[in-house]
Amino acid sequence: MAKRKRTFISFDWALKHLLREKANHDVLEGFISTVLKTDIKIQRLLESEGNMSREDAKFNRVDLLAEDSNGDLLLIEVQGEAEFAYFQRMLFGASKLVTEYIESGENYEHVKRVYSINIVYFDLGQGEDCVYEGKTEFRGLTKHDVLQLSPFQKQKFKAEAVSDLYPRYIILKVNDFNRWSRDSLDQWLYFLATTDIPDDADAPGLREAREKLDRMHMGRDEGILYDRYLMDRAILRNQMTTARGEGFLEGVDKGFTEGMEKGMEKGMEKGMEKGRAEGEHNKALESARNMKADSMPAELIAKYTGLTIEEIASL
Repeated sequence: MAKRKRTFISFDWALKHLLREKANHDVLEGFISTVLKTDIKIQRLLESEGNMSREDAKFNRVDLLAEDSNGDLLLIEVQGEAEFAYFQRMLFGASKLVTEYIESGENYEHVKRVYSINIVYFDLGQGEDCVYEGKTEFRGLTKHDVLQLSPFQKQKFKAEAVSDLYPRYIILKVNDFNRWSRDSLDQWLYFLATTDIPDDADAPGLREAREKLDRMHMGRDEGILYDRYLMDRAILRNQMTTARGEGFLEGVDKGFTEGMEKGMEKGMEKGMEKGRAEGEHNKALESARNMKADSMPAELIAKYTGLTIEEIASL
């Protein structure tokens, strides 16, 4: 991997500020084409609730919604903060697009295909891979075959499989990715994780990004805003790390304290129970000695005191 000194603008900032410009769509097209493994041409950018203006200082979700030359909807979301319900958030976002972009009374054949591309900077779910794909298939419960489109449906919908009609989800888990290779997707993951584009990068869109996302091309005011954004993002990450650490220590400390208190309480209870039992046993021994002194049979002594014949014989 060739060494380089230039630094590049983070992809989430670029989505907010630079990649919305038509002149920079080649970067966006290269990224989406690499992820979806098909040639994508952006027809136009669309506005949705997620595109509305937000405070740039917060490292929150970044949405970009586009329509390609086939009329399909492309939703890109960047999520930096851990969110345990993010899977449901993906579902909600894609489902909302399905209903928003069909006219009232329009035939269902006009429902748009949705591609939900999610770049997450936290450990979402449990899995060892960095890239995951989700799609809808219908499998037979008896013969276990996959339900297919009819020839007419394929022609009508311009689709090869039933799954092509449903939202398709892509998850890129980039928080720990640090591998550079000749694979185009690996190169994009490396950039998303490190904001670095080595000189030998040749993935679609990255060659254009090398020029258009160069930090040195920023004006002074824009550079100040970007530096402040990076600083706020770092502070927020540190705050989250600190909060998790303090929460863990507080939990450990609280657990230790509660454990000590419960242990002492339980120990005292057991001690008292043991004391009572020993007291009753000693009392039974004393009564047995008196009964034995009066020549009472061992069987009767055992019956009245609860002691064993062996214990009585040893007195």
